[in-house]
Amino acid sequence: MKIIITGSLGNISKPLTAELVQKGHSVTVITSSNERQKEIEVLGAKAAIGSVNDLSFLTQTFTGADAVYCMIPRANYFDPNLDLDAFTRKIGNNYAEAIKKSGVKRVVFLSSIGAHLKEKSGIIQRYNEIESVLNQLSDVSITFMRPTSFYYNLLAYIPSIKNQGFIAANYGADSTIPWVSPNDIASAIAEELTTPLDGKKIRYVASEELTGHETVKILGEAIGKPNLEWKLISDEETLNGLISVGMQPKIAKGLVEMYAALYNDTLGADYYANRPAQLGKTKMAEYAKEFAAIYNQK
Repeated sequence: MKIIITGSLGNISKPLTAELVQKGHSVTVITSSNERQKEIEVLGAKAAIGSVNDLSFLTQTFTGADAVYCMIPRANYFDPNLDLDAFTRKIGNNYAEAIKKSGVKRVVFLSSIGAHLKEKSGIIQRYNEIESVLNQLSDVSITFMRPTSFYYNLLAYIPSIKNQGFIAANYGADSTIPWVSPNDIASAIAEELTTPLDGKKIRYVASEELTGHETVKILGEAIGKPNLEWKLISDEETLNGLISVGMQPKIAKGLVEMYAALYNDTLGADYYANRPAQLGKTKMAEYAKEFAAIYNQK
């Protein structure tokens, strides 16, 4: 199959590209960085240099493909001039137009847990909107991948662990967090891209379900802090903490709202109703080794 991958060589796209190439598929990776070209070619894929903000480039690159994987690139939450809603909406609309104009028939879109919510989901609310736009495309089979909370989001708490000796957040603690590894997401996407589908479907991906307390027990043992704690703090305290480290206030509010929805199970309601039959292979204990290596470098 001829498959197009967006996301350059990010946490999901790199292992996804490697797996698809290994299985004999012809893979083209879209990247905005010329410096990534050699690394992409080393994996056995081709590089398409351009931006997902460029509709004509996307359409041209998608044309002739058997399947396309689409994702929204990460944005800089500390950029005071970033309009996150507009950034996300534009790329989502570009994907919809490029899919329509190119005639590609099989698509996998990286959405998010909580995409079933039209409101009160914070910064991920736009995924509900993008899913709706893509759902309107006719004669295209689309899998909406809805991963849960990424393991690597825990890296943001390294300064707190080092400076205060605990993780403090308005979610977690005694509440369950469905965690996921990018490697498990990549494997699920590879399966979807290469499996025939008629219509639209939603697929959740998770690796392990743990409370915040269970999470820090595993992390603490990995970094030599067996008594590491996860402290539940208020929405206001969380917001003030994010703004104090330089995060754009509007985005910080969106993150706090998302975390609050995760804590009260609003965000995960549809996930728990449609829990994957099998969780991913990468458990927290394995990820903790990677976390510890990064923790010890800082």
